[in-house]
Amino acid sequence: MNPKGWKFYVVAIAFVLLLEVLRPKLNELTPRLMNLLPVSAPSIEWARSYGGSGNDRARLIQQTTDGGYIVVGFSDSQDGDVTGNHGQEDFWVVRLNPEGDIIWQKSLGGSERDFANAVQQTTDGGYIIAGRSNSIDGNVSQSFGDFDGWVVKLSSNGGIEWQKIYGGPGSDWVSDIQQTSDGGYIFTGTHGHPNDGDETENNSMADCWIVKLDSKGTIEWQRMLGGSDSDNGVAVRQTKDGGYIVAADTESSDGDVTENRGKRDFWVIKLNPIGDIVWQKTFGGSNDDWASSIQQTADGGYIVAGSSGSHDGDVSGNREGFGYWVVKLDADGNLLWQRSRGEEGGNMGSSVQQTKDEGYILAGFSIPRGGEISDNRGLYDYWVAKLDAEGNIIWRRSLGGSRFDFAYSVQQSSDGGYIVAGESNSNDRDVSGNHGEYDYWIVKLRPERR
Repeated sequence: MNPKGWKFYVVAIAFVLLLEVLRPKLNELTPRLMNLLPVSAPSIEWARSYGGSGNDRARLIQQTTDGGYIVVGFSDSQDGDVTGNHGQEDFWVVRLNPEGDIIWQKSLGGSERDFANAVQQTTDGGYIIAGRSNSIDGNVSQSFGDFDGWVVKLSSNGGIEWQKIYGGPGSDWVSDIQQTSDGGYIFTGTHGHPNDGDETENNSMADCWIVKLDSKGTIEWQRMLGGSDSDNGVAVRQTKDGGYIVAADTESSDGDVTENRGKRDFWVIKLNPIGDIVWQKTFGGSNDDWASSIQQTADGGYIVAGSSGSHDGDVSGNREGFGYWVVKLDADGNLLWQRSRGEEGGNMGSSVQQTKDEGYILAGFSIPRGGEISDNRGLYDYWVAKLDAEGNIIWRRSLGGSRFDFAYSVQQSSDGGYIVAGESNSNDRDVSGNHGEYDYWIVKLRPERR
C-alpha cells in the first residue's frame, strides 16, 4: 500500500474511534439541537362533540392503555349520546377508541345533582371516578347532608364495583383522585362546617380535605388543612418518595397557612406517606390567584398551573385582567420561575402536564381581544400552548367556534400529539355536531412538526 493509502486508512480509523468516543455526547446534544429548530402549532387530527339536548360538560380526559380515552364530567341530557340519566345532572363517563368513537358511556347518580371532576384508569384496567353528589337514590347509597364527596370504582366495561359517599352535614366535594402505589387511592377536595360525618377536624367554613383510601374505598387517614378563611384542595399526586403533593387555594393566613400574599393564593402542600405536612408554601400577589393543576416533574420538583389576577408579589408578566399563571418549584417548594400572561378580557389556565421533551403543555380558555392571541374563534376559546423547559412559549393556538368553548384538561398522547377536553356550545368553525346546549368537546392534536 502506498503512503497516501496508509494515511487515508489511519485517518479513517481515527475518525471512527473519535465518533465512538463522542457518541454519548452527540446523543445527549441531539435532542437539545432539535429543540432549537422552529416548531409550528399542531393541526387538528380530529374533533368531536358528544352529548344530548341538555348540558354536557367534560372536566377531565386521560388516555387509556389501549390508546383510547376515558372522559368524565356531568350531563343532564336524556337523549343523543346520553342514556340512563337518573335526574338532573349525573356523572357522565365516556369511553372512546383512539379515533374518538364511543365504545361505551354510563350515567351515574341519583335524582338530584351529581358532578364528576376526576377519573383515572386503574391498574386492573378499570376506572376510579370522583366528584360530588347530593342524591340519595339511584346509584348513590347514602347522604350525610348537603353535597358529599362521591367516589365510584368501575370495571373495565363500566360496571360499578363499589361506590362510597364521604363527608358531613356541610357541603363537601372531591376535586381530584389518584390511585396510589399500594393499590389504594388519594383524593383531595373541600369540606365544610359543621364538623361531623367522616370529618374529624375542621379549621373553618371550608378546609382543604385530603383522604387516603384503601383499595375498597375505606378511609385509612384524612387531613383537614387550612386556616380561619376558605381553603380548597384542587389537585393531588403521589410523589416519588411515597408522599403526596397537593395544590390548593387559600384565603387564610393562620392555622396551617403561614403566609397570605393577598386575597386568594396558590397553596402548595407536601405531605409524607402518612399525611403529615413536610412543607407548605403560598404563592401569589395582592389579587386573586387560583391553582388548578399540579404534577411532579422529572427533576423531582413540581409544576403548578392556574389563573392570576395579580400584577405584583410573585406574579410578573400579567398584562391586564386575569391571566394564566404557571409556577415551577424545586423539590423543597422554592420558586424557580413563573410565567403569567393576561390578555384584554381574560385568559385562564386549567391544566398543565410535563411533556416527553421536558417542556410543558398548558390548556385553558380565553377571551382574546388583542395582545398576543390573534387567531381567536369567538366569545371564549380553548387556548392551548406548548412551553419549553423554562416556561417560554414555543407555540400557541386557539380552538373553538363563535360561541363559548372552555378547555379544562390536556394530556400529551402516546403518539406525541395532544388530547384536549372541555365543553362547547358552538357549532361552527372548529366545532361540528353540537347536540343542543353545551357538549363535551374533545380535540385530538397531531404531534408538532419542526
